[in-house]
Amino acid sequence: MGGVAGMVRRAVVPVALAGMLVLAGAVLGRIYADDLMFRLAAGAALGSVGAGVAMRRLPSWAVAPISTVMLGGYLAFALHLAAGPAGLSVTVARDALTNGIPRLLTAMIPVETAPDTVVVAVAAIWIAGLAATEVAVRSGRVLLGCVPPVAVYAASLYVVGPNASAATGFTLALAGLVVAALAAASGTGSGTPAAVRVRAAGGAVAGLVVLLGVIAAAGPWIGERVTATPVDPRRYVQPPRVDSLDESPLNRISGWALDPKQPLLEFRPGDPAAVPALAPSPSASGKPAPAKSAAPGPTVRLRLAVLSDYDGVTWKVGGVYRNAGRVLPSPDVPAGARVTESQQQITITGLTGRLLPAVPTPTRITGARVAFDAATGTLIRPEGLAEGLHYTAVSQVQNPDLNQLPIADVPSGDTVQRYLTISAGTPDQVEKLAQHLAEGNGAPYDRAVAIEAFLAEHYQHVADAPSGHAYPNLRHFLFGRRGIGGQKGTSEQFAAAYAVLARLTGLPSRVVVGFTAPAAGGEVTAGDALAWPEVYFDGLGWVAFDPMPKTDEVRPVEEDFTPPTPSPPPSQSEPPPPTATGSEPAAAPIAAPPAQAGPSAVIVASGTSGGVLLLLAGTAGAVAGLRGGPRRRRLTAGSPGQRIAGAWLEFTDALRLAGRPVPAHLSATEAVRHAAVLPRPVQRAGLLRRAVPVETPVEDETPLPGLDGLVDAVNTAGFAPEAADAGQAQRAGDEVVAYAAALRGRRPWWRRVWWSVHPGPLRWNRRPGTEPRR
Repeated sequence: MGGVAGMVRRAVVPVALAGMLVLAGAVLGRIYADDLMFRLAAGAALGSVGAGVAMRRLPSWAVAPISTVMLGGYLAFALHLAAGPAGLSVTVARDALTNGIPRLLTAMIPVETAPDTVVVAVAAIWIAGLAATEVAVRSGRVLLGCVPPVAVYAASLYVVGPNASAATGFTLALAGLVVAALAAASGTGSGTPAAVRVRAAGGAVAGLVVLLGVIAAAGPWIGERVTATPVDPRRYVQPPRVDSLDESPLNRISGWALDPKQPLLEFRPGDPAAVPALAPSPSASGKPAPAKSAAPGPTVRLRLAVLSDYDGVTWKVGGVYRNAGRVLPSPDVPAGARVTESQQQITITGLTGRLLPAVPTPTRITGARVAFDAATGTLIRPEGLAEGLHYTAVSQVQNPDLNQLPIADVPSGDTVQRYLTISAGTPDQVEKLAQHLAEGNGAPYDRAVAIEAFLAEHYQHVADAPSGHAYPNLRHFLFGRRGIGGQKGTSEQFAAAYAVLARLTGLPSRVVVGFTAPAAGGEVTAGDALAWPEVYFDGLGWVAFDPMPKTDEVRPVEEDFTPPTPSPPPSQSEPPPPTATGSEPAAAPIAAPPAQAGPSAVIVASGTSGGVLLLLAGTAGAVAGLRGGPRRRRLTAGSPGQRIAGAWLEFTDALRLAGRPVPAHLSATEAVRHAAVLPRPVQRAGLLRRAVPVETPVEDETPLPGLDGLVDAVNTAGFAPEAADAGQAQRAGDEVVAYAAALRGRRPWWRRVWWSVHPGPLRWNRRPGTEPRR
C-alpha cells in the first residue's frame, strides 16, 4: 500500500502542472470562435508534461533536442488542424511563425482559429509544460516549477482582457492545483529521518508566514483589481489601416467617371434569388435613380467604404480595422428593419487599394484574409488588392420599413456625435441654405427629403466635374454660376453636400462610396462607381437617400435663391415708342370693355382681391386669438405643476416654430442645450418665392435669454411634485415668454408674422410622452 500511495503522491505534481496549463488554455479559448483552441491547448499541456515525465530518467543533455523535435511535430499538427480545408503550406507556416503575436493582438473578437492565431499560445503552453516538469519533477523544486504554468495563465488573462467575463472559477481552480502540488511534495514517509521531517516542517511554517505576509501586503491591491476592468492589450497594438489611396475614396469618383469603361471587378450572386434588388431610396419623388443604359435591369449596391469624419476639407474613413477570420461579427439589427441574407462572389480585375467591396453587411467571407470594422461593416485586405483575387461573401442586408420614416426620430448625444460634427469655417451661404431647408420641416424625415429634393431639382450631374468636396468646392457647387462650372458635379459633390446640409439641420449623416452591379451578375466598371448619403433614424438604422437628379431638366438655383434684378427705369434720353402714324403699320387694336356692360375688370379684380385679403386677415386674427387663450391658460391657470408643464409646452412650440423641434428622448437639460445651438440669427434683406434672400449677419447680437428656471422647475415637478411652488412656475413662464419673444424677434419680419398666425400649436398632438424626460 505504501508503494501505491507513493506513486499516487508522485503523480499529483505532474497532474497539477498539466491541469494548470489546461486552465490557461480554457481561459484563452473564451475569446475564440470555436473550441479548437482549447483542444489544441489541452493537447499541448498533456503532451508536454507527459513527455517531461517520460524523459525524467534521461540525461539532461538529451532532453533539449528531443523536446525541440516533439514541439516541432506538435506545432505542425496544430497548424494543420487550424488551417482547415485550406491546407497548410510552408508559406502559411512561415507567416504564422513570423506574425503570430501581432495577429493575435489585432484579431477581432471572437478570434477565428487560424495558424497565426494559435501558434503562439500552443508553443507557449508546450514550452511551459516542459520547463515546469523539468524543474518540479526532475529537480524536485515544486514551488519553482509552478511558476511557468502560472505565468502562462496570467498571460492568457492579459490577452483576453475585458473581452470575456471574469475567470474567477478558473483562478480558484488554479490556486487549488498549486496547493495540491505543494502538499504532495511536502509529504514524507514514515522512514524519513526525524531531522528531515523537522526541517520540512520548519520550512512549511516559514513558507506559511511568508505567504501570509504577502497576502497582507498585496491583499488590498488585489481586492481593488478584482472589480476593475482589465486593460485590453489591443490598445497598444496598431491595427491594420487603410492606405492613403483609400483614406478618402470619395476623391476617386471623378477619376473613375472620366474613364467609365475601366473594368474594376466581376460580380456574381451565389444565389440569384437571395440577392435583393436595389430598392428605391425614400426620395421625394418616390422614383429610383435611372439605371445606366449599358446595364438595364435591377441592380445591387456594393459598399466599398463608409466615410464618417469630415474636417471641412475631406470626408475620411473613420473605421478601426481588426484582423478577422471567415466568420465576422453580426451587425446590430434595428427593431424596424427586415433582414435578408445574400451571397456574392467577387473577382478583382482592376480595383486597387485595400478596401474590399461587398454587399452590406458581410458576416462570412472566404478566399481572402480580411480586416473588419464592426462599426461600419466594411472590409480591407491588409496585403492590398491584386488582380485575380477571388472571394465569396455572405451578407445580412437590412431593409428598413420605409413606412415608419415619416414618424421616425433621429438620435442625439455622444453615440452619434461624430455623425453630427461640422468643422469650423462652414460658409455662411451653406448655413443659410440649411436653415431655410429646415424651416417648416420639423420632422427629421421631412428635412431629409427637403434636402434631397432641393439637390435633385437644381443641380446637374456631369462626368467631367473636377474632384473636390472641401467647403470652397461645395460652395461653388451649390452657389456658383453655371457658366463657370457651378451647380454641376458628380455623385461626390451631391453626396458630400447632402451630408453637410443634413448635419447642419441636426440629422446624423455619413457618406458611402461603392458601386452598382447587375443583380444577375456581370462586370462592374468605373462608370458604376457611386457615392450616396445615409441618415440614421431611431429604430430603422441607416437609410440611404438619392439626391441625384432624376431628369436632365433642372431649374437653375438663381430662379429660386437669388433676388431678381429690378428693371431699370427708362432713360430720359431714350426716344418715345413709335406711334402708328404715316406709313408705319398700325398697332393691333386692343379690345376695350363695353361702356355699359357693368363694372370694369379693374373694379372687379380690386373687389375680389380686397375680399380675399379681408378673409385672410380675418382668418389670421382668429388663429392668433385662438392661440392666445391656450397660452394664457397654460401659464396662469392650474396648480404649479400644471403651469410648469404649460411652460414646457410653450418652449417646445417655440422651437418647433423655429424649425428645430425637440427630440422626444431628450431630458430637460439636454433640450435646453439643444435650443442653445440654434443657427446664428441673421437679418434678411428681401423675400422671394422659395428663396433664401440676401442676408447680412447681425452684429453685436445679444444671446438668447436663459432657461435655468425652466429646467429646475421641470426637474422639481418630475421628481418631487409636491415641492413645486408658484414662484417656480412664475419664473419658468416668464423665462419661456422672454425666450420665445427673443427667438421670434430674430426671424425676418415675414417669419415673425407667420409665427404669430401659424395654426400648428392648435393642432399639434399633445399625446403622452411629450413631457420632458427627467
